Amino acid sequence: MKQHSVREAWLEDAVRHLEPIFSKAGYAIPPVRVSCGFPASSSPRTTLGQCWPRERSGGGVNEIFISPKLDEPVQLLDTLVHELCHAVDDCFSGHGADFKGIAQTVGLEGPARMAHATEELTVKLMMISQELGPYPHQAIVFPPPRPSNASRNKAKCGQCGYEVTLLKRWATYGAPICPKDNIRMQETEPETIENTTEHDSESIKDTKSTRDEIRRAIS
Repeated sequence: MKQHSVREAWLEDAVRHLEPIFSKAGYAIPPVRVSCGFPASSSPRTTLGQCWPRERSGGGVNEIFISPKLDEPVQLLDTLVHELCHAVDDCFSGHGADFKGIAQTVGLEGPARMAHATEELTVKLMMISQELGPYPHQAIVFPPPRPSNASRNKAKCGQCGYEVTLLKRWATYGAPICPKDNIRMQETEPETIENTTEHDSESIKDTKSTRDEIRRAIS
């Protein structure tokens, strides 16, 4: 068992240990730099890893970032495999067909954005984690998210559409009177993760991204 004192050294060593898995599947891992860091273009609360295409790197290599939220070796390796699949594809297909083909061949399963190790691959990752030793990092824990207007009750005028936010301490009094139409407004449900259909567990919510934006980074 090795002892690493630097996170990046552990991650770079992990890439070397994962190479046989990719080569057996018929893929060569391109030159990559792997670091511990938060994603640049999606939510740091929910995104565990991110890969940048070579054209965006001054060094001409795929840059991979693994979230500081992670410190469990097998989960780290699982996330790293996902991001290495993007590196093999150089982020060209996003989570499309080419990525899915690579991911399934090396041993990932599930929806493409959340593709994770199969039971068979997990066993291999457990063995690799024993060879790598402890990951020299303690996970960063996020504080609970602050309440926002999007999670508060609102009242809306059914006639003109005038809308206001109802503070919790005043909500028990009921909806106010619309200042324009002089009628009682109607309370509406807050938009939360549970009732918003656009929520994406990987925080990639913009389905209208241009090709250039897709090439920026893939989580």
